[in-house]
Amino acid sequence: MRKRIRRFLPSHEAIHGNRWLAPFADTLLHPRLWHLNRHSAAGAVAAGLFCGLIPGPFQMLGAAACCLVFRVNLPLALVTTLYTNPLTIVPLYVVAVTLGGFVLGGGGAEFAAPPAYDFSDPAGWMQAMSAWTYGLGKPLVIGLVLLGALLATAGYFAVKAAWRWHLIRAWRRRRAGRSQ
Repeated sequence: MRKRIRRFLPSHEAIHGNRWLAPFADTLLHPRLWHLNRHSAAGAVAAGLFCGLIPGPFQMLGAAACCLVFRVNLPLALVTTLYTNPLTIVPLYVVAVTLGGFVLGGGGAEFAAPPAYDFSDPAGWMQAMSAWTYGLGKPLVIGLVLLGALLATAGYFAVKAAWRWHLIRAWRRRRAGRSQ
């Protein structure tokens, strides 16, 4: 599993040789940010799932900040944030508003349908989407934090379980191979 994932990650030498990353070498080139094991992978997925719900283009910046703080795999966290996209963000925000309204006791804003995507005016759609999101207020903010925490927790334990399952399967295969 690690070998498959590592194929897509840049090598430490490639990162170290990148002239754009030279000013941040001490921080971004820390070995734990690039090492892939079950702990760093689980933490990276959790950071990516949590930060994926950050509105706007700040998802990857948030995931990178989490990686720097918790010293988990940076590339995996950045890729994990991509679960939110124009097709999935509205259903996720609907779940977040519902969750936030439930936690607040139903005393939140009334849910309104999101604006339809306008292919002729994407900038206008982004403004309408921002106004729609801002109008949802407190239930959205609380719901996003709770949903992010739930997704991060589930992702963390799912990666730990999948990695363990993979290891146990590999051990059993090797043991069966030795006994034959």
